[in-house]
Amino acid sequence: MSATLYLIPVELGETPQQRVLPSYNRDIIAGLRHFIVEEVRSARRFLKRVDRDIDIDALTFYPMGKHADNALFERYLKPLEAGESMGVISEAGCPAVADPGADIVAIAQRKGLKVVPLVGPSSMIMAVMASGLNGQSFAFNGYLPIDPADRIKRLKQLEERAWREQQTQLFIETPYRNHKLFETLCQTLRPQTRLCIAAGITTDDEWICTRTVADWRRQRLTDLSKTPAIFLFGK
Repeated sequence: MSATLYLIPVELGETPQQRVLPSYNRDIIAGLRHFIVEEVRSARRFLKRVDRDIDIDALTFYPMGKHADNALFERYLKPLEAGESMGVISEAGCPAVADPGADIVAIAQRKGLKVVPLVGPSSMIMAVMASGLNGQSFAFNGYLPIDPADRIKRLKQLEERAWREQQTQLFIETPYRNHKLFETLCQTLRPQTRLCIAAGITTDDEWICTRTVADWRRQRLTDLSKTPAIFLFGK
């Protein structure tokens, strides 16, 4: 079997692995000795959850988080080029989706190396699945602008696209700002626009609800100040 760059999903929050990760992933991980990771400490903890007997000190980790030097990414793939399979591990969910792993994968693809995504939870895809909004056309927009005026302008642009193109719009926020974003959405969007909040996906605190903005304005929002959430809206 040719050397492969495996994209290894991680649980979303405090979720038992057997609920969201197939045993096949554990078999793949057991055969790897090189891991490109967003954060070394949390990657080590994840691998110990996968296999308590794994020899962490025998593994090599290559950091790709926000303090990593992107100029080193190409060198990280040297073991793969030499014939050793490697794994990419994000902080949560699927690597390379709204994640620095995309830069690693881009280099691997450019070099003609084999890339294999493993099955696991994606909060964006699962949010679309449960929202009742258009799953044929959707776009993930990351974080909205912080400046209030710029944020409102961006929301109006996205809402126009949602109505004109029937395209579901997705975005995220830092949990402690979730309620402020919710207030801005209710103040800015059309009353008939449908808004979904998908929070704590796959965890015991999972809460997914879709209503019109008019209905949301009459409802008190569940406390989401500490819960990762995906916001979606559409026609």
